[in-house]
Amino acid sequence: MVKIRNIHKVMKSKPTLEGAGVHLHRVFGYSEVPLFDPFLLLDDFRSDSPELFIRGFPWHPHRGIETITYVLSGDVEHGDSLGNQGVISSGDVQWMTAGSGIIHQEMPKGDKEGRMLGFQLWANLPAKQKMMQPRYRDVKQADTPVVTLPNKSMIRVISGEVLGTKGPVQDIVTDPLFLDVKIPPGCSFSLPIKAGYTAFAYVIEGQAYFCKERKSFSYTLQGNSYFDMAASPFISNRMLVLYEDGEQVDITTEQEGVRFLLIAGRPLKEPVAWYGPIVMNTQAELETAFREYEQGTFIKTKT
Repeated sequence: MVKIRNIHKVMKSKPTLEGAGVHLHRVFGYSEVPLFDPFLLLDDFRSDSPELFIRGFPWHPHRGIETITYVLSGDVEHGDSLGNQGVISSGDVQWMTAGSGIIHQEMPKGDKEGRMLGFQLWANLPAKQKMMQPRYRDVKQADTPVVTLPNKSMIRVISGEVLGTKGPVQDIVTDPLFLDVKIPPGCSFSLPIKAGYTAFAYVIEGQAYFCKERKSFSYTLQGNSYFDMAASPFISNRMLVLYEDGEQVDITTEQEGVRFLLIAGRPLKEPVAWYGPIVMNTQAELETAFREYEQGTFIKTKT
């Protein structure tokens, strides 16, 4: 019998400031290590007001992680110390492996109406790949396959595999599943996820039951104490479900449909030493990284 994943924890994203003054919602981050292993952070930077995001994320370093930027609406201009530059537009994904070190900037510009809708996920790298060669994978919307189910549910496959359809981002060490899922009203949705993998869903629009129990729950506001949500078993916009272990997720909608990110990956089960944009395994490695940054020897790759 297939083991269905139940809800382990429900969280609600929290408004915060990052970069040069970007207003965003942090879904999880430093205080949740190692709960989401191999994932470190998820930021939701949806906004209708350019003044809340236009200052962007000026030049800053990364080492030891991968940053995954998924844009739903608007443009993000990027450039780095290796000479790469370009624009992430609506429906595009940038999968950046910082590896041994990269210095880059990300400047959101919004769309014609001044809207900026997107997300950034940080994934950890294992110790043996912390100092690997940095690389970019820019994936355009047209190159990302969409699987449509008989009940009209739609799954955009960024990485991983759904019903024999593989996403364009492959050969990632943590074997991630990264999906953008839409389920119409009055539908059921089931998807196998490898046992032993960390799995979570983050709601973008609408609401749904995210397990068969349909019981009331409490949730945590990212970084804060518990808040009571006993009145409703629905998971709705800007809420996250972290699943228990199992082999399959079951999600059901009623009068309203739902859209969510479904993400899973193989845990690293390694120590985490994290400060700012750099994540290593030991405090000594962290100190080395920041010393090299100050001394101008941070970048190990020749341009």
